[in-house]
Amino acid sequence: MQQFLVEPVQQFAGANTRIKKPTEIAFFSYDNDHKLKPLDNESLRYYYPPFFNVPGHQDSRFPVDLSKGYDSFRQRDDSGDEHLDGLLDTLVEAEKRSGRKTEVDLVTWRGMMTRILTAPYELEDGFEMNATCFQLRLITPCTRYIEENHAYKAASKEAQKARFSRNRGPPQDMAMYWGYKFETLSLLNKPWGETTREEIEGREDEVVDNYAQYCSICRTEIGGASMVIGGEVDGVLGYKPDDPQAPARWVELKTSKQPEHERDRWVLDKKLLKFWAQSFLLNVPTIVIGFRSRDGRLLNIDEISTQQIPSRIQQQGTYKWNGNICINFTGQFLDFLKQTIVGDGVWRIRREAKSAAIEVFKVEEKGTGNILTQNFIDHRNSLLAGEIAAALNSRGPA
Repeated sequence: MQQFLVEPVQQFAGANTRIKKPTEIAFFSYDNDHKLKPLDNESLRYYYPPFFNVPGHQDSRFPVDLSKGYDSFRQRDDSGDEHLDGLLDTLVEAEKRSGRKTEVDLVTWRGMMTRILTAPYELEDGFEMNATCFQLRLITPCTRYIEENHAYKAASKEAQKARFSRNRGPPQDMAMYWGYKFETLSLLNKPWGETTREEIEGREDEVVDNYAQYCSICRTEIGGASMVIGGEVDGVLGYKPDDPQAPARWVELKTSKQPEHERDRWVLDKKLLKFWAQSFLLNVPTIVIGFRSRDGRLLNIDEISTQQIPSRIQQQGTYKWNGNICINFTGQFLDFLKQTIVGDGVWRIRREAKSAAIEVFKVEEKGTGNILTQNFIDHRNSLLAGEIAAALNSRGPA
């Protein structure tokens, strides 16, 4: 077993780790039945702020009730283990279309990288991930593929439900619904110019569901580690640029209780760590927070620049965290993973709650532990066979 010490966090202060701006290399949609559609914009949605407290608009005297429609919520069962399936199957299609392999050190979901990036300050909750190494090229080292350990995820979900039931706040399912309701109120299925007034003003009565998703797949680098990260993006402001090098226009939507006391501000500043990390990793420039009352009434909206959050926390935050320390830690930890996860088999990346260290150890000596899809394995093996044949042919006859 190998260990990487997270504490003391000040060991990661100092020089800035080199980072490369995330650039989209592929994308996919899950449609209204949650069917995967690689390289398809079908579920891309467009940000347009919701109406509330607007003179002449229905219920303008009251804040919007985020609980409205809860009984008709079309909720997807996410209890299954989806591994990296959507991400990998989309990479296969992108590589077939471009004729080029994606050559990086790591491939994972944004959620896993968020856990790593926030690890210096997220002490209460642990995490477990599975990782495997798989061939990429003839000579250079393999790529590490990292997913969440499904059994740990399921257990954590049950523990979180128990914590919610002990608290005086809303039930967990209702709090989750408020987030999806805010998304429904804030997004359009078509660009604004193609949307009717009735569609815009009727969002409050739409059936809320979480089947459809749009996911961006980006390539980025932190320190000496290159990686591909896939993650859901809530919406785009105006339009999605055709040029992946153009400034991103993504918008991340969040809900949070309106701060009333010092404790509320502390909780919000702690949430901003995760909000910042999630958006930083996919180059999402804008975070829109819908502030609500205790009983789920939407009170106001705040649009925040992702880039400015760390300095805001340093200047006036009640829960102090340092984005530079998070990035420096991530760069060093990813280098550690590159040195530790090599060869065949499956590894576990584990941090127990309140632990000062992250452990990495092998759990399977052979195989990939179902982390990779058979479609992806067959595709990459086919490419490797082609590389070998080309290399042999280049030598000419003996």
